[in-house]
Amino acid sequence: MTTVERVRTAIASVDDPEYPGISVVDLGLLETLDVTLDGHVVVGLIPTFSGCPALSMIANDVRAVVGSVDGVSSCDVRWLGAPAWTVDRVSDEARQAMAQEFTVAVRIGVEPVSCPRCGAPTTETSLFGPSRCRAVHSCPACSEVVEVMRSSSGGRA
Repeated sequence: MTTVERVRTAIASVDDPEYPGISVVDLGLLETLDVTLDGHVVVGLIPTFSGCPALSMIANDVRAVVGSVDGVSSCDVRWLGAPAWTVDRVSDEARQAMAQEFTVAVRIGVEPVSCPRCGAPTTETSLFGPSRCRAVHSCPACSEVVEVMRSSSGGRA
């Protein structure tokens, strides 16, 4: 494997602090990765939203794993302002794990959000969830409370 491949693999081992077992790569945070001939690595990450309290923790975790890769002399993590993160960046594997492990659905488009437990359409009960990138829905069929990850714009689309 090349140094770039080893670094990408290392970053993929960093879990999002809110979702243990789900990689920041699978959540779509990794945007750019540059490795110079002398082993300096610059990682460009996209936050789910700019005020996320986990940004410094994620950056520290990425620096630590990248710094342990053979051939890396230093690592700089940058939070990028563009492109904006959207739920479209979340991998299918992460969507499935979020549904099964955390009862979190991912809103794609304007279609009704399906309950991760029973598959019935949910109803939005609050646009404001435990973080700015999540809303709260309820499932009328099974009474499950469902967090719904949405794009940082806060819109319903």
